Amino acid sequence: MSIKRMAGMTLVELIIAIAIVGTALAGLVAVYNRANVASADPLITQQMLAIAETMMEEIMLKPYLTEGGSAAQPENRADYTEVTHYNGYATSGGIVDVAGAPIAGLDRYDVAVSVTPATLTDIADADNVRRIQVVVTESGGQQLQLTGWRTRP
Repeated sequence: MSIKRMAGMTLVELIIAIAIVGTALAGLVAVYNRANVASADPLITQQMLAIAETMMEEIMLKPYLTEGGSAAQPENRADYTEVTHYNGYATSGGIVDVAGAPIAGLDRYDVAVSVTPATLTDIADADNVRRIQVVVTESGGQQLQLTGWRTRP
């Protein structure tokens, strides 16, 4: 009498194996999808930081006050000659260069600047200190704020 060995799998075993593998793959896809969605946030944050740092550097490179100190704020950013001219500067509909031309790829970001008198330790007169605040807003509502201080030389 011969003994028959079982070869292969039954239909029930095959269905159970497919269900287990499918559930495991669905879990992996969900994890990768979540990681993929979250990975865009650092990119947006870095882009916003680059925009804020560039604007802050542009402002900080200007003189504290020009000779005689102009009271009127020029209309064009290219004509700004001192730190206080940037107070109230804001864009809507994208980042623009100094000449006012839109910068490609940055249309989802806006920037707003405020320059206000401030006080710092060891500097008695508030007229000698300006607090510069640059706020970059992304179209999704995310904001980044960068603050700096400029003192009279």
